Amino acid sequence: MKIKEVIVVEGRDDTAAIKRAVNADTIETGGSAIHKRTIEKIRLAQQKRGVIIFTDPDYQGERIRKIISKSVPGCKHAFITQEDGTKKGDIGVENASPDVIIRALSEVRTEMAETAGEITSDDLLANGLTSGVDAKDRRIKLGEALGIGYANAKQMLQRLNAFQISRAEFEAAITAINKERK
Repeated sequence: MKIKEVIVVEGRDDTAAIKRAVNADTIETGGSAIHKRTIEKIRLAQQKRGVIIFTDPDYQGERIRKIISKSVPGCKHAFITQEDGTKKGDIGVENASPDVIIRALSEVRTEMAETAGEITSDDLLANGLTSGVDAKDRRIKLGEALGIGYANAKQMLQRLNAFQISRAEFEAAITAINKERK
């Protein structure tokens, strides 16, 4: 499988994992202290070929994703779950199987600058995603079902709208999560 866009990853082990799964070019951020030159390379790649941000499903990976998204608008995003990216207690894209990487790259989402969307904070509250004993677990399942990764309640609302998740997609995912409970 050939990927047209340049995939932004954190390090060389992530690049190796991507290359085991697909034919793609990568840009490595070298960790969370992203240098200005790296942002410029990502910006140029976005203009020429498009960019897919594919960072680890952890705090640092999310931090890197936010930095790049803010500096380079219109990027696509690929996500894996913490479960799919964990091996011997280590979390990262480098631990994901080729099948997981291919699935994540086939389900990329494009972040839109305009974040006013169909889903509201009232929707999150009404569906047990903001508070309660299992709110975090429900957000994890929602992020997995929609392919947008885990986020806290505020970030989840922003992601749902930035990735233009429709009300129908949201409701279908919530219905599936609720069926699991029974």
